[in-house]
Amino acid sequence: MQENLLTSSLFYPYKTYWNVATKLGYSGVATLLSPHLKLISVERGMGDKATDSEGRVLVTEFQSFMLVNVYAPHSHRKLSRLKVKLHFCERFLSYLQDLRLRGKPLVIVGDLNVAHEEIDLSNPTGNKKNAGFLPEERKWMTTLLKNGLVDAFRMFYNDSGHYTWWSVRRGVRERNVGWRIDYILVDKLLAQRVKDCFHSPQQLGSDHCPVTIDFDV
Repeated sequence: MQENLLTSSLFYPYKTYWNVATKLGYSGVATLLSPHLKLISVERGMGDKATDSEGRVLVTEFQSFMLVNVYAPHSHRKLSRLKVKLHFCERFLSYLQDLRLRGKPLVIVGDLNVAHEEIDLSNPTGNKKNAGFLPEERKWMTTLLKNGLVDAFRMFYNDSGHYTWWSVRRGVRERNVGWRIDYILVDKLLAQRVKDCFHSPQQLGSDHCPVTIDFDV
């Protein structure tokens, strides 16, 4: 969706910020802000020529934290974009290190296109060589979490069967054959402020479902 096709007026009184892809109808992220939140700055992209044109990263800075909205590339069924995905992942880690130098804790939200552990998808055995569950993708996710971040959902739910994406094929979602690839990661410095983090799989309208966090800013 392009910004000029879905204007801020549709979300009133929320203010919307966008980072859209150069290619029409392809990727992009948007962040909606309550008028009660005081915004300090907005940053689009990571300064990476290879991926910034796809509109995959949007940072909004507030008084006590920075929100990183991200939509990681998919490696595709035949792994045709695996190199692109791994380049993005490496550059994203470096970018987060740069953000940390600004002295504020991070909150990362979005579709990372990785199921981290076996409990994060319904068929781990059959997907070990497939996009989204490749060893190198999972290793990157582990590294990401080791950089001072906590998987907020796993603070409250440690069992399997919790997913955020399902194929649109008939009956798949009804049988809960899914993947958990959408995350909210919070800085360890903010972990004690998190009150809850949960999925809403009953919410239809997309092949993904919403992920919600409740925390004190």
